[in-house]
Amino acid sequence: MTSPVDDLHTIRDFLRYTSSRFAASHLYFGHGTDNVWDEAVQLVLRSVHLPLENNNVFLDARLVRAERELIVERIERRINERVPIAYLLGEGWFMGMPFNIDERVLVPRSPIGELLENGLQPWLGTQPVQRILDLCTGSGCIGIGAASVFDEAEVDLSDISEDALKVAASNIELHGLEGRVRAIRSDVFANIEGQYDVILSNPPYVDAEDMADMPDEFHHEPALGLAAGVDGLDIARRIITGAAEHLTDDGLLIVEVGNSWGALDDAYPDLPLTWLEFDNGGDGVFLITARDLREWQAAKS
Repeated sequence: MTSPVDDLHTIRDFLRYTSSRFAASHLYFGHGTDNVWDEAVQLVLRSVHLPLENNNVFLDARLVRAERELIVERIERRINERVPIAYLLGEGWFMGMPFNIDERVLVPRSPIGELLENGLQPWLGTQPVQRILDLCTGSGCIGIGAASVFDEAEVDLSDISEDALKVAASNIELHGLEGRVRAIRSDVFANIEGQYDVILSNPPYVDAEDMADMPDEFHHEPALGLAAGVDGLDIARRIITGAAEHLTDDGLLIVEVGNSWGALDDAYPDLPLTWLEFDNGGDGVFLITARDLREWQAAKS
């Protein structure tokens, strides 16, 4: 029996073969791509360090045997072990930027990236942004994405996981942001000092039921970055309680809670949250101003 390593030679060959294998394997797509073709393109092209766009010139290029063996190995692991492609490649993409990614952190996929690409408008208005906090940062992709948009702001990346902060620090270095971006170990706000114009967070928000039912791909991600108690709100509650103290007067709090948005709405029926809509997909992200948060807290006390 011959091997695909022997039968396939060009990038075009491997894109076709990978697409067919993935289509027949009932994979879950939700870690950066949402379809067979994009998943195949990312695995094949990035395995040989080629660009994901403007790559037609390479399609009929022949691969050397070591490259063919590597791609086939990754195809098999993607199918048989259900490993997300970002972990196979050691690389994820967010806001068109590459990030070092491994199983110490979640794979980047937050719709908050779309908000940042739009400069947080219209919510920010003309307010200057001098300090940004990325709370529960993981790989640092949201905070580093924010630093790329607000290029004069200082950005703090905060996480409770020392392992995650090592990955975040590598991404600060990757993007040459050591002068403006720093990593801080903190359990939510425990070690956070001062106030910020914007607090962004994609905290753990998966409830117990969803944790039990998640596709196999998610089980390669750190549970610390996913699980948030019975209703998925263990961390979101702490953020809502503590954020006002760490926001400037005109500050914004933006938090992703995914499928737990309904539970949060039920838990805080009088909290004036704005649930954001996205052109590129995604939901479960709320925004609240510092003024509204403080007024709500004052009314509750």
